[in-house]
Amino acid sequence: MELNIEENNITASEQRYEELNKLIADPEIMRDQQLYKKYTQEHATLMPLVNNMRRLRDVEAELKENTELLHETDEADFRDLIRTEIADLEAEKEQLDREILLAIQPKDPNDDKNVIVEIRAGAGGDEAGLFAAELFRMYTAYAENRSWTTEIIDSHETGIGGFKEIVFMIEGKGAFSRLKYESGVHRVQRVPVTESGGRIHTSTVTVAVLPEAEDVDIEIDPTDLQIDTYRASGAGGQHVNVTSSAIRITHVPTGTVVTCQDQRSQHKNRDKAMKHLRTKLLDLKQGEQADAIASERRSQVGTGDRSERIRTYNYPQGRVTDHRIGLTLYQLDAILMGDIDEIIEALVTAEHEEAMREA
Repeated sequence: MELNIEENNITASEQRYEELNKLIADPEIMRDQQLYKKYTQEHATLMPLVNNMRRLRDVEAELKENTELLHETDEADFRDLIRTEIADLEAEKEQLDREILLAIQPKDPNDDKNVIVEIRAGAGGDEAGLFAAELFRMYTAYAENRSWTTEIIDSHETGIGGFKEIVFMIEGKGAFSRLKYESGVHRVQRVPVTESGGRIHTSTVTVAVLPEAEDVDIEIDPTDLQIDTYRASGAGGQHVNVTSSAIRITHVPTGTVVTCQDQRSQHKNRDKAMKHLRTKLLDLKQGEQADAIASERRSQVGTGDRSERIRTYNYPQGRVTDHRIGLTLYQLDAILMGDIDEIIEALVTAEHEEAMREA
């Protein structure tokens, strides 16, 4: 696809990049850490696009020069050399056109954010709880492989090694851009350890991946909050703390409730709970905005609806199938150990290809 920089008005990106160069060198901006962080992140995001735009201009100039040379010379060897160079430049131009076009597609503003992941056991009783624990281990292994950090916010155990629910944060650059595809219903097909007849059971687990909300993203009125403390307890109701360190926060206007009992410190639990609440309220706000846009494109890689069945893990066959793009891999063990990049890359590619078709 032929790309015209001027027609696509992407020179504005280059102008903004130069503005940011000045802003992040301004001592006043440096003193405001929040603003400085915002500008440096925007600068880093624009840098690959600007570099590609500048290289594209150079390639187009070289192509013009070589085309003129080709028409001016009659020497066979020299013409062959020029043709080879033109072919290389045309291939590079095609690649740059593609990368620039992808870069100027509307980008998810949350892509670079940390995430809060909520995993909840669905249909299947104890078996669903056990699989929820396996998905938690899969995501923590994936995070560790990418040198990201994981921190549990809240959990409710089943007592046999599973989770009714577990909420945790993954911190790392680009976490949401990779893990956002995991939102939805994950289905497991296997013979439970408690099944004496050897019958295959189907259970489900729901995963919600939310971009972490920062203070600047959403404002919470303290008078809208109802904060309760209670004693933290483990599986089967066993007390893990004799003091009332667990926190429950209710956002009264929306009815949103979050809890945290992971830390022995009430103060730390409150901080974690507030972070979770802020993220859920931002997700609620963004969901309402998306619903209000009737013409919003529904991607083939999924609507983002958390009731959508996105993936099946079949233990007898060692198979994992992602239903959004029809991808089947016979690598169940590796995937459950956190090796999910092949699935994520396929989903990213499918989304990019769709964006290219619609451009």
